[in-house]
Amino acid sequence: MLNFVNKLFGSSSKRILKQYEPIVNKINNLENNISKLNDGELSKKTSYFKNLLSEKKTLEEILPEAFAVVREVSKRTLNLRHFDVQLIGGMVLNSGKIAEMKTGEGKTLVATLAAYLNCLDDKAVHIITVNDYLAKRDSEWMGEIYKFLDLKVGCVNSNTNHDIRYKEYDCDIVYATNN
Repeated sequence: MLNFVNKLFGSSSKRILKQYEPIVNKINNLENNISKLNDGELSKKTSYFKNLLSEKKTLEEILPEAFAVVREVSKRTLNLRHFDVQLIGGMVLNSGKIAEMKTGEGKTLVATLAAYLNCLDDKAVHIITVNDYLAKRDSEWMGEIYKFLDLKVGCVNSNTNHDIRYKEYDCDIVYATNN
C-alpha cells in the first residue's frame, strides 16, 4: 500500500528535492558566464553581493549566483566541482535543515556554499566539526575558497590560546570543534 501511495503522490523527500531543481538549473545556467570571469573579477563578487544585500536584495535572491561563484572558485582553487546533489545539500543547509550525507559524499565541500552565502550578510559563520584535526584541516583546505573571495577564515580548537580565540572568532568564517 505504501509503495502505491508513493507512486501516486511521490515520497515527501522526492517532493522536497524537486523544489530545488529550478534553482539548480539557474546555478548551472550561470556556470558558463561565471567561468569566463578572470580571478580579479571573481574575487570582487563578494563586495558585489554585499552591495546587493545593502540594496535590500535577499540571500535567497542572490543564492543562485553566489553558489555558482563558489562552485567556480572551488574548481580554480581546489580542482573540485560541486555536483548538483551538493548544490541541493547547500540549499538544504541554507534553509536551516540538516542534510544527511555519507562519508565521501562531500559534506565539507557542501558547507562552503551555505557558509559563503550567509557570511555575506556581515555575520560570522561558524562551522562545527567533531574534532580538532577536522577543524584545522577544513579551515585550511576550504579556506582557499573563502580567501580567494576576500574573506577571513579562522580556526578554534582545544589548543587555541585564549587571546588568539578572539582574533579567530573575528573572522568571517570560523571552523571549530563541538567541545
